[in-house]
Amino acid sequence: MFSLQRIKCSTWQQFAIATGLALLALLAFYFDSQVKHFDFYRLAIYEGEYWRLLTGHLFHTNGTHLLLNLTGLALITALHRHFYQPITFTSLTLFSAIFISGFLILDGDLERYVGLSGLLHSFFAWGALKDIQAKEKTGVFLYLGLWVKILMEQTQGASQQIATLINANVAIDAHLSGAIAGTLFFALGLMIKRVNTKG
Repeated sequence: MFSLQRIKCSTWQQFAIATGLALLALLAFYFDSQVKHFDFYRLAIYEGEYWRLLTGHLFHTNGTHLLLNLTGLALITALHRHFYQPITFTSLTLFSAIFISGFLILDGDLERYVGLSGLLHSFFAWGALKDIQAKEKTGVFLYLGLWVKILMEQTQGASQQIATLINANVAIDAHLSGAIAGTLFFALGLMIKRVNTKG
């Protein structure tokens, strides 16, 4: 499952990429009192505070919210870190953050948003598709399972227990747009590879 041929960078580098994201989230939590200047806030973005398209994903509503998302990041990293390369993972993160924020702006239902969960859904979708590309049978189940979860959230609503723990409504549209972002990033990667091959 973790063949040397597929690992393009060292184990330290693979973990360092996700660790860097986790450290940024921890730093944001330390400066939680400044969240009003950095969260995804629709009206502020309309007024030109475009950094919120990125920084909103790093802040969290409380310690439980942060812990849940860091646990998710650790699990996804353990599952798919053999695909992580610095440029690819950084590009995936930036692309997904902007895509999710853009989706939430166009959707129009959410005024404010914080948390890594949208990005986590993107990482999971992309990793599952990379599994499928590598002919790992688990990839199909992971990818389909992700969309079953999202469909249930969209039709039945999010877990009230989670909402209570994080002291906020669960942003199910961030989960949806995150999964779409991860899928699109994978598709773009395939297209670029084919163009380069033909060239």
